[in-house]
Order: sequence, then structure tokens, then C-alpha cells
Amino acid sequence: MLPASQRKLKSLSKLGLQALQNMNDTVNHPSHYTQGSIETIEYMESCLTPEEFCGGCKMNVLKYVSREKFKNGTEDLKKARWYLDRLISYLEKQATPS
Repeated sequence: MLPASQRKLKSLSKLGLQALQNMNDTVNHPSHYTQGSIETIEYMESCLTPEEFCGGCKMNVLKYVSREKFKNGTEDLKKARWYLDRLISYLEKQATPS
């Protein structure tokens, strides 16, 4: 078994690698959308009405599915799925009584 100091260093290295991967994740956390203290999607959710927010998510699903074969291929389909998953989560959260 590794000494505690080496285990801690190994754990920190994994955290650093995960942070680096998140910084370069063009689907789930694009760096150009995470410059402030919150991500753009969170800002949109807080500023828009539920109808506007849902419409924005649907618009992005359509955009990414429509351009997939002309621009970024599978990455665009993953982005479409991300917005669809976000929309579903949002709607489920809205349907759940507080």
C-alpha cells in the first residue's frame, strides 16, 4: 500500500486531470461558456421564463441535429443530446412540487 502522502498526491493528480478534461470538454463544459462564476446555460435559466428557456433548449437541439453532417459530426449530436437532457431535467424539476 502507498504511504498516505503518495495516495493524497495521486488523488490530487486525478482531480487535476479531471479539471483539465472538464476545461477541454467541448460538449458538456465548453471553455467559452464557463468564463464567469456560472455557466451561460445557468444564467439563461435564471433570466428567462420557463417557456423561453425550453424554447432555447429546443432551438439548440434542432440546430445541432441539423448541422451535424455539415460541421462537427458526432460532436454536434452529443451537443444536441446535452440540450435535450438539460430540457428533460428542467421539465422534470418543474413538474416536481417543492
